[in-house]
Amino acid sequence: MEINLKKEIIFSERSTSLRKNNSKELLITISHSNLEGIFIINGNSFKTEAIKRNDLLIKPNDYYMIFNRGKEPIEINYSNDALHHQIIYNPYTYETSEKINLKSEQFIEKYDVPKDYIDTLPKWYSFKFTYPKYNLIFVRPEFGLSIQIHKNRNEFWEILDGNPIIINGNKVYYYVENGTKFQNQINTYHSVINPNKEVNKYIIIKERWNGKFDENDIKRIFNPNQYY
Repeated sequence: MEINLKKEIIFSERSTSLRKNNSKELLITISHSNLEGIFIINGNSFKTEAIKRNDLLIKPNDYYMIFNRGKEPIEINYSNDALHHQIIYNPYTYETSEKINLKSEQFIEKYDVPKDYIDTLPKWYSFKFTYPKYNLIFVRPEFGLSIQIHKNRNEFWEILDGNPIIINGNKVYYYVENGTKFQNQINTYHSVINPNKEVNKYIIIKERWNGKFDENDIKRIFNPNQYY
């Protein structure tokens, strides 16, 4: 039996994988005539509103990903077989695995983490050390943080290691070099994806902020790690 991928069903609050198109133009069609509730990565663009049919045309060798923010499943159809398109990031690779929080000892000596931190935030896909004026964030290989906004603070990211994929506002940046800086303004979408496959190839980000810092000041619009 021939195996291909020309159709996917994406349930509410879930997404496709982030893929890289091959050398042929790809047209995506979605079962809903109304595209409200659909977010899309198309190349360097992250579109969250006023999605048009033209936004679903993927150029050769561009990246693409569809998010279903609606309440009902959607059917996605591809004009070409997407089975062999390179998967850059699958949010659900470890969905059924045991979720054991990371520990500070895994990072302190190996990454020469300053020991004057005042708090930590362990999760099963990331670890954060908090200092008086900044955070140090580690993201596991093959994981992404939730796509989120903050209502009361701006964030400033400096990429220290790992060549991440960064969502910053309505733009997507791929395999970002160390030393690159981003500003995540209040009420703008942002996220970091670790596309690395090597088990110890963490993304490391130094995060500063202004405004009110509060972990409850987060609105997650896509959270594949099921961590609330």
